[in-house]
Amino acid sequence: MRNEKIETLSTVKLQNNPELYKIVDSLNRTLKDDDLMFGLALDEGDNETAVFTIYRT
Repeated sequence: MRNEKIETLSTVKLQNNPELYKIVDSLNRTLKDDDLMFGLALDEGDNETAVFTIYRT
């Protein structure tokens, strides 16, 4: 198993939208060869807020 470190580059909170995952999926597919990864999660305290995170892998 490779010893990889994942670095968080940016985190943004925004209003949740059911189609946000499409943007995250497209970014992950397009930029994976550039060692970038994108995440999307619901805010722990507010289901109306999404948390978008950019990582370097």
